[in-house]
Amino acid sequence: MKFPAPIQGWDEELLLAINGTNAPWLDNVMLAITGNLIWLPLYVALLVVLFRKFGWKVTLIILISTAVVITLTDQISVNAFKERFHRLRPCHEGYLMEQLHMVKNCGGQYGFVSSHASNTFGVAFFLMALIRNWWLTLVIIVWAGAVSYSRVYLGVHYPVDIIGGAMLGALIGYLCFLVFSYAIKRSKFG
Repeated sequence: MKFPAPIQGWDEELLLAINGTNAPWLDNVMLAITGNLIWLPLYVALLVVLFRKFGWKVTLIILISTAVVITLTDQISVNAFKERFHRLRPCHEGYLMEQLHMVKNCGGQYGFVSSHASNTFGVAFFLMALIRNWWLTLVIIVWAGAVSYSRVYLGVHYPVDIIGGAMLGALIGYLCFLVFSYAIKRSKFG
């Protein structure tokens, strides 16, 4: 699938501009950002915040709910979007392959919408709505944005793949928050 020419052109232009800012040291930074290990201190800090704010029982329910958010965003991004739209990742487009700076392997064949963007923005919106703290909101948005940006830098997603994934994730994350809030109010924890 290709988007209309003006959108496709803009998408490719922005992809090549971001991917073209490569440098050996930045390649390593972006590889780390796209992974999970570098974010371990953030995950531990969020766990501490949740535990202090809600206690261990509700925090356990929040962790299970977060796993549900990730499962939903991941499965919907793949099954309802990638497998339906069949938009090739830029690193699988023959005419772009020569222009891209590839740091690692390309990944799956299809890229619309980005599962990384969907997953991170899903978790971000779920936790932002739950915690409601401006500095944590800023940190969580920077985390989701950095992971998403790294995917374009690495040449494995177009910017529109990221925008679509972020929108999908935000919607799912917020809807899961609403369900979680309703369930907690109706339970013995509310």
